[in-house]
Amino acid sequence: MMGPLAVTMGEPAGIGAEIALKAWLDRGNGVPQFYLIDEPDRLTLLAGQLGWPVSVRLIDAPDQAPDVFDEALPVAPIGHTIHAQPGHPDPADAPAVLGAIEIAARDVRAGRAAALVTNPIHKDSLYRAGFRHPGHTEYLAELAGARLAPIMMLVCPTLRVVPVTIHVPLRRAIESLSTRTIVHAGQVADAALRQDFGIAAPVLAIAGLNPHAGEAGALGREEIEIIGPAVTELQRAGIDARGPLPPDTMFHAEARRSYDAALCMHHDQALIPLKTIDFHGGVNVTLGLPFVRTSPDHGTALDIAGRGTARADSLIAALRLAAQMAARRAAAA
Repeated sequence: MMGPLAVTMGEPAGIGAEIALKAWLDRGNGVPQFYLIDEPDRLTLLAGQLGWPVSVRLIDAPDQAPDVFDEALPVAPIGHTIHAQPGHPDPADAPAVLGAIEIAARDVRAGRAAALVTNPIHKDSLYRAGFRHPGHTEYLAELAGARLAPIMMLVCPTLRVVPVTIHVPLRRAIESLSTRTIVHAGQVADAALRQDFGIAAPVLAIAGLNPHAGEAGALGREEIEIIGPAVTELQRAGIDARGPLPPDTMFHAEARRSYDAALCMHHDQALIPLKTIDFHGGVNVTLGLPFVRTSPDHGTALDIAGRGTARADSLIAALRLAAQMAARRAAAA
């Protein structure tokens, strides 16, 4: 039997706790079993303030979670006092936020948890506490000892997108774009589509960078000098890669049916279409790790934290996708 999913607390000033409570309240609708790495007392207090009928149960080990999940939310204590108030992050909480991620990563690497689902973090608060990674993805890669740079994929029911460059200024993203990075992203995406999504012969649509994919060099030469050679190299490796394609015509419904994932050249080129199509239900997936990791595709929502109005759709979708991916890996193993 597959183990429970490990869910991290995320930024305690944000909406992570309340969407986790909501996900547990929705457990009768196919939400996979999970445990939350957090502080039990603050969760009990929050549930009481919101008037939600959530019983919180302290657990000592992940294997206790399935026994209590139907009756109570299983919580593995992080062991830190939380300083933040809703909407007001405190850098003093960095050890708790990062500690939850470290515990979850250890649990999933040791087989105690089936997969890792991370609640959103507030990077500015972590940076002020000395955090040196651009984000979750890079930190998890270090914790996992990943040899190659992991890749971010955003998923909703009708679209999967992979940004080749991620959390860097647009100017730097363009300057850092290379045939090598595109090929790496395509190889990792192709392997993940086969292993984690059960697609036997994936098709990758490779976006151009410039308007109209450069118009044969008239609007830029990146398609000719960088992206086109990457497509050729992927094809030579046996991957069904197509492009470079004009970015403005890749994401309408008919076009989306022609491929399994789109490789995009920068962050917004990938995330704008996905969030337009499914703002509340998108899931962030990290490819290239030795374990399954998903996350809601939204931020900490500090402006509405503590009100109980945050939607849990994306977290629930992340839980379901993590369970599906973990089950495929277990079956293959």
